[in-house]
Amino acid sequence: MARRIVITSGKGGVGKTSICANLGYKLAKLKKRVLLMDLDIGLNNLDVVMGVENKVVFDLLDVAQNKCRIRQALIRDFDNEMLYVLPSVHSIRREEIDMDNLNSILESVEDNFDYILIDCPAGLDKPFERAISIASEAIVIATPHISSLRDADKTLAILDSQNIKILGIIVNRIRGDMVLNKEMLDPVEVSRVIRQDLIGAVPEDDILSINGLLGNVECPSSVSLDMIANNIENGSNVIFDYTKKYRGFFGKLRQSLKRRV
Repeated sequence: MARRIVITSGKGGVGKTSICANLGYKLAKLKKRVLLMDLDIGLNNLDVVMGVENKVVFDLLDVAQNKCRIRQALIRDFDNEMLYVLPSVHSIRREEIDMDNLNSILESVEDNFDYILIDCPAGLDKPFERAISIASEAIVIATPHISSLRDADKTLAILDSQNIKILGIIVNRIRGDMVLNKEMLDPVEVSRVIRQDLIGAVPEDDILSINGLLGNVECPSSVSLDMIANNIENGSNVIFDYTKKYRGFFGKLRQSLKRRV
């Protein structure tokens, strides 16, 4: 039976969908069968990040209304046969898909997957409640900014009240040079303050920002996401060293050049 993990944040604009897509890709590289489920109904972009928007024939609403079988709505990734996407819809009243529908849909396919990653809508209202209601585990995404951490803390409190197992937080868009110079919150300190395990730290990376899905690209954010996928699968706690390239003589030189740019 699949592990149902909701990827949430409370606050929008923290890179939640990109993290969800890339974690799915990384887990599939570990030979795990992965389903990415888009529950950001009306504002969904998971199919776009995955590059399968032109392959969408049926979607989540069609399945919920019995217009097609769920297997007809699933889209297999171009590069990895272990990875599938269940697309959402762009224009729909959010109330049209209820929690019972979603549970029934997942129960019909979860034996075919090792992981179901649920891309949760931003905010803490009814769509958020609907998304977490079908999950058994959660990962909270935040950026090292006070407003994001405040929303993450509220999200964690709600998840805890619903007895959902919290795997930890991922702090996204880290600048190692700014952490060293005390200009940005350190993810380790963030983890301590909000009293949750740090499951990953993803550095600020133009490649991730531009492309969304990293695929087989080797870059710092890709390495960090490999570590996170291994942490999820193996229960380990290996965190990307986001300050390494800014330490020492050459690191200080990089900091100086980055500041000038």
